[in-house]
Amino acid sequence: MSDAIRLALPDVGEAELAEVAAVLRSGNLTMGPKVAELEELVAAACGVEHAVAVSNGTAALHLAVLALGIGAGDEVIVPAYTFPATANVVRLVGASPVLVDVDPDTFNLDLERVYEAVTVRTKAVLAVHLFGRPLDWSALQDAVAPELALLEDAAGALGARWQGMPCGGLGTMGCLSFHPRKIVTTGEGGAVTTNDPDLAASIRRLRHHGLDPDSDIAEPSTNYRLADVLCALGIPQLRRLDALLAERTRVAAAYTERLAGVVELPSADRGDTHGWQAYVVRLDRRNEALAELRAEGIEVQIGTYALHHLSAYRDQGPFPGADAAFARALALPLHSRLTDAELDRVAEGVARFA
Repeated sequence: MSDAIRLALPDVGEAELAEVAAVLRSGNLTMGPKVAELEELVAAACGVEHAVAVSNGTAALHLAVLALGIGAGDEVIVPAYTFPATANVVRLVGASPVLVDVDPDTFNLDLERVYEAVTVRTKAVLAVHLFGRPLDWSALQDAVAPELALLEDAAGALGARWQGMPCGGLGTMGCLSFHPRKIVTTGEGGAVTTNDPDLAASIRRLRHHGLDPDSDIAEPSTNYRLADVLCALGIPQLRRLDALLAERTRVAAAYTERLAGVVELPSADRGDTHGWQAYVVRLDRRNEALAELRAEGIEVQIGTYALHHLSAYRDQGPFPGADAAFARALALPLHSRLTDAELDRVAEGVARFA
């Protein structure tokens, strides 16, 4: 439809074209200087010493779990309501993802349930800042023993802050995605962040077949490198990250103004900064709204997946919080180019199903 309202529209333009063109002219398309430049900007944004660029957000999660030596016989706690990659990477290393319910209002881990899920086999918690809402990190730390690794799935939380501290820099490692629905995109891409130099060195080896600086391979791996030409696409966006977040915050505030008292709205805890990867409302007639708004050219989407509804993870549960989130969450169009007229149209459409 000519008047379709896009779910997502990356904020790219002449600056990105110029950076990509410079890489094309250089002939240095992969693993060149733009990788290092992107990594420096990501590390600064997350307040950490090291960032390692990788091919996508799933690769970031996979390498983080691998770098901790997690494998067969180990358990990793994962939210029951999240994108499947969060659990899939645990399975891929031979470990067991232990699903834990979420708070259906915040969409983040129910931290009392985290405490109950820890066993002698638990090696890590893969905690998600879902849709850009920061998880209460202090409460998570209080819920588990200090020897457990706390990994951040911060795929949608670049720019978000928990009590003033950047998400992606709170845990042992943070995992970012640069998918086109994220605030910064490289088309496909991701990064692992950490303050631990040994973990950073391990991630660098593992993204490049396991090769070390002496061209030896102690631990075989795969190719999770991110090309220079894709890093060039993300660099101008990282330079204006604050402005990009301000634009998404403006759109979120406009939705909140239009929909307050109509449907249940997203928010963040006092002192936190929401990253607004998605603006996800909750309503009982979600499925009707999803079908009819799409038919009208408004690109809406489910929030994400209740993992125990998928065949691979049906041996766990029940998870009433995840069930409620999965049944009621609706992601609205969110990008910097939305006009007031489009925001009105979306809000009026959603209100019909409240």
